[in-house]
Amino acid sequence: MAKYTRSNDWGFPRWRGYGSGREATQVRICDRHGCEEPGDRPAPKSPNSPERWYFCETHAGEYNRGWNYFEGLSAEDAAKREAEERGDTSGYRESSHHAWAGPGDGSRSRDEMRALELFELDPDADFEAVRAAWRRQAKANHPDVRPGDAEAATRFQAIQAAYEVLRAAEERRQWQPD
Repeated sequence: MAKYTRSNDWGFPRWRGYGSGREATQVRICDRHGCEEPGDRPAPKSPNSPERWYFCETHAGEYNRGWNYFEGLSAEDAAKREAEERGDTSGYRESSHHAWAGPGDGSRSRDEMRALELFELDPDADFEAVRAAWRRQAKANHPDVRPGDAEAATRFQAIQAAYEVLRAAEERRQWQPD
C-alpha cells in the first residue's frame, strides 16, 4: 500500500505557483564578508569573465560605482570598443512613425506630454501655443509678482522646467532631417 502524503493542492497542481514545492528554498547569501542579506544580484568577478559574485542590493550598488568597463584596455582599444557598441541607429529612423512604447501618436515623449498637461494644452499644440501658455503662467506665478508665496514659486519652477523640456524637443524636431 502506498504511503499517504499530505498536499495543499487537492490534486490540482496548477493551484501552486510555478517553482513552488515542498522542499526548502535555497537562498544564496551576499558574497560581501559579514553581510547576511540574500545575494540575488550577479556581478562579474573580472571583465569578460563568466565567474560571478552575488551581492545584495546595497553591495551591488557599491560594486557598480567602482566598476570600470574599459579596465585593462588601451585608450585606442577602449575608444574602438565604445564606438562598436554604441552603433549607428539611423537604419531604424524610418520605423519611428510606429512609435513603439510612446504616448499618444508617438510624436511626443512622456515628459513632453506631462509638460503639455501642465500648460493645459492639447498633445498636438504647436510651439507658439506652448510659448504663449508659458508666458501667461510665468507672469502669473513669477516670484517678483507674488513675493513670499512658496506655492507660486514651486509652480513657477515647474513651469520653467516644462518649458525647457518642450523647447529642447522643438529644437530636436527642427534639426532632424526628413
